[in-house]
Amino acid sequence: MRVVIGLSGGVDSSVAAYLLKEQGHEVIGLFMRNWHDTTGTLEGDCPWYDDQVFAELVAKRLDIEFHYVDLSEEYRKRVVEYMFAEYEAGRTPNPDVLCNREIKFDVFLKEALRLGAERVATGHYCRREEWTDNEGVTHYRLLAGSDGNKDQSYFLCQLTQEQLKYAMFPIGDITKPEVRRIAEEQKLATAKRKDSQGICFVGKVDLPVFLQQQLKAKEGNIHEILPHSPRFVRNCQEDDYKALAEPYRLTVRDGKKIGTHQGAHFYTIGQRKGLGIGGRKESLFIIGTDVKENVVFVGEGDNHPGLHRKALRILPEEVHWIDPSEAMKEGERRRYMVRIRYRQPLQAAELICDSEGMYILFDEPQRGITAGQFAAWYSGDILVGSGVIER
Repeated sequence: MRVVIGLSGGVDSSVAAYLLKEQGHEVIGLFMRNWHDTTGTLEGDCPWYDDQVFAELVAKRLDIEFHYVDLSEEYRKRVVEYMFAEYEAGRTPNPDVLCNREIKFDVFLKEALRLGAERVATGHYCRREEWTDNEGVTHYRLLAGSDGNKDQSYFLCQLTQEQLKYAMFPIGDITKPEVRRIAEEQKLATAKRKDSQGICFVGKVDLPVFLQQQLKAKEGNIHEILPHSPRFVRNCQEDDYKALAEPYRLTVRDGKKIGTHQGAHFYTIGQRKGLGIGGRKESLFIIGTDVKENVVFVGEGDNHPGLHRKALRILPEEVHWIDPSEAMKEGERRRYMVRIRYRQPLQAAELICDSEGMYILFDEPQRGITAGQFAAWYSGDILVGSGVIER
């Protein structure tokens, strides 16, 4: 089978390419350059400018065909501009989820097909399986990776059936230590290279500096809200999912000014670094922002009630099912395991399909529910669906 693999210059895609070749496939390495601007990037933490060199070294070692494609214009339009717009609106996007949906399994996939690919592979720690229904239609499932410490299925939570049709995940059944071992045995140049961090294809960044490419700094006030504030009292039933999904409506009258910041859109709920306020028994955490009034609200301690909520809402148009045949109907309720960020342990919850959207009611309060992030729901190892958190 002719397989194009996205060689990123990291150890995971390198070993994935090796395994594909060992399985007898005709393997073609395709490196995509998605970013050129170094504004805000922290050199040394993620030297993305070296990625192509490492990718070429691996291709040469494996004796496979190698190609290069520049997708930076599409990446800026479909990932970075969306990211800027979301931060400006006071939301916190996940660029890695967008990168997979919009770039790796869309623009990159089309480039791979142009090279004659029958399938497209990546170095993600996840799995794919297919099954055929009674009418002979093939369906594709996305499953968590076998390595629980590295499972990356969350980042692929927006993939479609058409995208999964072509996908291959060669390292989904093995662990990270095993990947490192194989890379060293095969003397791959990436064997001891550090894993990339930060924004997909950009690297680790100083977020305010990076965002200031389009978002202006503007001094505003930081207000502390004490934990006993009446704002955190919910006068509703434990199963009133609509009321429980409402964010806390904080105002400057609910607390006192304790400092200043350079722009509310540079902060996200649950964040504790970057405030520049010390002398506290416990850390201060962001519990809310108001980008219109340019105010940041904080609370002391990880157990502050402003950090925790039991429910969230996803707008109807933002609900995505990996397999549309699994979609819930209005008025239906189902139990799933859910996560609202990468690496978060799965949380037991009930999904309620309502005319106003999909509500997720958790068994236990969740820390740092943040608009703009993705909630993904699982049935066992199967990632069933996802959606952008509206509130």
